[in-house]
Amino acid sequence: MKKAINAWSIPQGVSFEAMFQAISEAGFDGIELNVDKDNSSGHSLTMSSDKETFAEINQLAVKYQLKVGSISTSLTGGKLASNLEADREYAKDIIRKQIECATALGADTILTVPGGMTDEISLLQAYENSSRALQELKPEIEASKINVGVENVWNGFFTSPFDMKNFIDELDSPYIGAYFDVGNVIAFSEAEYWIEILDSRIRKIHVKDFKRKGGLNSGGLFVNLLEGSVNWKKVIPALKKVGYDSYLTAELGVMADCPEYLYKTTSMALDIILAFE
Repeated sequence: MKKAINAWSIPQGVSFEAMFQAISEAGFDGIELNVDKDNSSGHSLTMSSDKETFAEINQLAVKYQLKVGSISTSLTGGKLASNLEADREYAKDIIRKQIECATALGADTILTVPGGMTDEISLLQAYENSSRALQELKPEIEASKINVGVENVWNGFFTSPFDMKNFIDELDSPYIGAYFDVGNVIAFSEAEYWIEILDSRIRKIHVKDFKRKGGLNSGGLFVNLLEGSVNWKKVIPALKKVGYDSYLTAELGVMADCPEYLYKTTSMALDIILAFE
């Protein structure tokens, strides 16, 4: 397994080159870029990113020996689950753009978030709408040979590993799998159990840590790696058992006053985590 970090952990004013240099110097193997709104940061991809931007990033990846491992986005925001066709079509356009970015930058996986219940959209509707939108995209996804990883986030959609497994299995595509976030389940479950059940469906892994106030469902807060309740000594062997050998991508908040400290300590923490047998 290899070490990566999401670009959201880097302050907004930092350029692509400054980011690649700093993350490479901190000892990471890869970086996850994000498709965001225009002018979100100096290192965001957007819906209008073009060949010139891709060429610049590819040159930086070679210069700093830092591979683009995956492409995330902040734009989906429940649109896959919407009852409005226009929203779902926009969500599909976001996925298409992520696939374009991944193809151009040598990444093999993109991240999308299904679900998004509201007073008007029930859990059942969110499930059906999200699944339908991805089913409609299947021919394009499979033609691209880019993995689409559906992520478990704090939106009430995947509250059990069986939910995530069944959603993926119903889509029945070798290129649609799980983007499993280890830290997002710790408030109410154990990450190693999810890994066992998701098994070979896992395409990519997000890592963060969550410190429980007590037992399960007792509240808590997100903390830096190795400071929380994730049982890394079980998580890493569980990943190895299911054959996972790609990036552990840290997704942490920005440390604006001393970002280099965050990069270095996160890289060191990942070295410790990866050493667990």
